[in-house]
Amino acid sequence: MGFYDLCILDPELLERITARRAELDELEERLAKELAEVRAERDELTVAERVLERVSGQLAEERASDLPAPGQVAGRAVMLIPHREPGVEKGTLTPAYQRILTVVRQAAGLVMAREVGEAVGVDISVRAKLEPLRGKLVRLVDRGWLRKLPDGRFTTRL
Repeated sequence: MGFYDLCILDPELLERITARRAELDELEERLAKELAEVRAERDELTVAERVLERVSGQLAEERASDLPAPGQVAGRAVMLIPHREPGVEKGTLTPAYQRILTVVRQAAGLVMAREVGEAVGVDISVRAKLEPLRGKLVRLVDRGWLRKLPDGRFTTRL
């Protein structure tokens, strides 16, 4: 007696088998849909990781290029304008930066780049000669030696 013979003899068994097959077909369809969603999300995460790696690499390159090129002293790399930190004194700056810092510190208040230029002997009537001085002032701001107000005036750190 074969399978089909049993089913003819027991219609309830055939009904159970058919119902179970329908349940399994439905489960297979649901699992296939979930698997497709999981794969799609995994693909999205892979793309997100690649983008993050690329952007992180670009940011690292930008940050590295923003850093001042270190000078060489006795074969060692040194920063020409060190960050102001406890224990780092004005004497660690080059003489030109020390003069600029002294002028700003001795000013009776806030100073413009033009005023600093006059004090250190820059021809302030020529913009091309004043801009490098302004760049030095900004580098001193970036390293924490000076403070720049939104109106462009400079002062010592408070």
